[in-house]
Amino acid sequence: MAGEPTASLTVTDLTVGGMTCAACVRRVEKKLAKLEGVTATVNLATGLARVSHPAGVAPADLVAAVEQAGYQAALPTPSPDAGTAAEETDAGAAEARRERERLLVTALLAVPVLVLSMVPALQFRNWQWLCFMLAAPVAVWSAWPFHSRALRGLRHSSATMDTLVSLGVAASFSWSVYALFLGGAGEPGMRMSFSLLPSASEGMVHLYLEAAVSVPLFVLTGRYLETRAKRGTGAALRSLAELAAKQVTVRDENGERTVPVEQLRVGQVFLVRPGERVATDGRVTDGGSAVDLSLVTGESEPVEVGPGSALIGGAVNAGGLLLVEATAVGADTQLARITRLVTEAQAGKARAQRLADAVAGVFVPAVLAVAVTVLGFWLGAGADSQAALTACVAVLVVACPCALGLATPTALMAATGRGAQLGVLVSGPQTLEALQHVDTVVLDKTGTLTTGHMTVAEVTVPPGSLDKDQVVRLAGAVEQGSEHPIGRAVVAYARRASAAGPLPDVTDFAATPGHGVSGRVEGHAVEVGAPGDKLPRALAKALTAAEEAAHTPVLVTVDGRAKALIAVGDLLRPDAYRAVDRLRRLGIRPVLATGDRRAPAAAVAAALRIDEVHARRTPEGKAALVRELREEGARVAVVGDGVNDAAALAAADLGIAMGSGTDVAIGAADLTLARGDIEALVDAVRLARRTLGTIRTNLVWAFGYNAVTVPLAMVGLLDPMVAAAAMSLSSVLVVGNSLRLRGWEPSPARVRGHQAGRGRKAGVR
Repeated sequence: MAGEPTASLTVTDLTVGGMTCAACVRRVEKKLAKLEGVTATVNLATGLARVSHPAGVAPADLVAAVEQAGYQAALPTPSPDAGTAAEETDAGAAEARRERERLLVTALLAVPVLVLSMVPALQFRNWQWLCFMLAAPVAVWSAWPFHSRALRGLRHSSATMDTLVSLGVAASFSWSVYALFLGGAGEPGMRMSFSLLPSASEGMVHLYLEAAVSVPLFVLTGRYLETRAKRGTGAALRSLAELAAKQVTVRDENGERTVPVEQLRVGQVFLVRPGERVATDGRVTDGGSAVDLSLVTGESEPVEVGPGSALIGGAVNAGGLLLVEATAVGADTQLARITRLVTEAQAGKARAQRLADAVAGVFVPAVLAVAVTVLGFWLGAGADSQAALTACVAVLVVACPCALGLATPTALMAATGRGAQLGVLVSGPQTLEALQHVDTVVLDKTGTLTTGHMTVAEVTVPPGSLDKDQVVRLAGAVEQGSEHPIGRAVVAYARRASAAGPLPDVTDFAATPGHGVSGRVEGHAVEVGAPGDKLPRALAKALTAAEEAAHTPVLVTVDGRAKALIAVGDLLRPDAYRAVDRLRRLGIRPVLATGDRRAPAAAVAAALRIDEVHARRTPEGKAALVRELREEGARVAVVGDGVNDAAALAAADLGIAMGSGTDVAIGAADLTLARGDIEALVDAVRLARRTLGTIRTNLVWAFGYNAVTVPLAMVGLLDPMVAAAAMSLSSVLVVGNSLRLRGWEPSPARVRGHQAGRGRKAGVR
């Protein structure tokens, strides 16, 4: 798909087929880079090339360049519909079926050859000719994918892992043919001993049919297991795609009808019945229900929605019937954005992987040179020709750069997919690397640490007065006529708290600017507004507490007497204290920066035990603060959700946006917390550290494997069959280690601690 232009460059994605190792990746990248102004990043695990190129370079030129390198290339379908996705799934299943069939046939032919060659007691008269008949199809048909790719690379003057495997099979099988027909190994009474360590022939020409069949068998087995494992690392991305609804019931002037979701347009009203998925992003126009967002944003608890509530496509309706007006469709939906972010993240490379790819680019030619040198050395030293050939074949087979190519992308695929399931969306491997090293996090207040909207924090009723619920009901009834944010907060609280049904009507309603509202409710004269100087002791104490917590106090007067004090404010998110505390435990210093007044900023900081507070910060001031911290040597991440945070997000080492925030903030950020949960930041840091630890382990294994096995093969201490098994095992182990990230779990169930309770008592929850 074509991406958005970056400066004068355009980003285009290509699907690349035929790559088998890191050397292939390096070859494709170098070929594309030969085009003027073109840079490319190729991912072995996904088979995706992300190419930045000038507008003058057409996508067809990119495809041609990849094909000239000896690989297949195609432009992905811009917006695949359900049918296209199904066809791609069927094509992948068909390819997997062909691989499985080839492996099964190879195993049926190869196992008898291995058994007869390894167990002399089972070697009957002319056993070697039966083995030859069984081995020939394996060396030719089973290994044909390696031979064909090696020949294609030869035509383009390149060598890959397939070159090594093809040469190893061809050399061992050709020597066996020579031994059978010309070397005396075809005699009817011929017997052959077997040892895992190569040995002299004792006057009899040795057969290498077991090597000729074991190399294709083990490599095909490794490839099959590797492919299945790589599909597992991308399972989360596929599950995101599967969340999209295929059909939707639309309601208009013509009644109700079911149409494909692709025909849905912004502004249309559609139905979501209990148990159905929300077809696209929208706003509830009628009905009430609870929706399950766990598969989309990682939100663990169902969310109650009603008229005016925003919905995300892919969420599951767990309750009643909903009528929803579509606000975004297709590529503009949040689900599409999440999928796009995960795909882009998986297309990138970490610095360590770029080094591994550079090594792999020269690794295969170096191995070919080493193999020829080993053969010449042993022959020149007067060694047995069979021992020399054994060492040469073992070097060819064991030196596989597959593990190098898979070390990073498989870990990234598993981690970014798991992160998406947990509501953590990263833009690429650079984000994970930066996140690992962050030591200071600048936190916005409104909408990040707080809920971002006015809420009733505390209701205080003096002893001997009206019942608390009754007072709240009267206040909510009067405030129904107000459009002020404080009034809306009181009404929402009253509706939730009312057990006596809908709020009563109000008559004689009046609003006094700067003071409040008044009216008659159920025969009572009710006023809700700013408190005066004279208050009952209990209400005066509540007023002082509200002011200390930087909340707005609202006095409720019934029939001329003060009956309650309602504290209204922007409350802390329930998880904020635990999140900040866990950040400190990870060695990250929290800093609060807000455009709000000093008093509410100080109240939030005190509740969360944040020592460094910067209030009254303009957007430019926040960005300047980030630059100051970076100049002091800190590695800074910024968490925000609004337009006023965009400059600071862009100026930081790492920008983190709340998923509930504005598109501007999300666009400026490197990481998005899709579930709108600040504690997801802690999970993101821990996941990043675990992922990069996994990548380092993979690379140490990949480099260490070759550092140990190649010298063993050179000195003749590694049989070709053992070399083939070790080579396949190395790739499977790397992928398997990456797969462990799919099961990574964040911290146990969140339980508010003692300090969080203290925050609630202070009215800052």
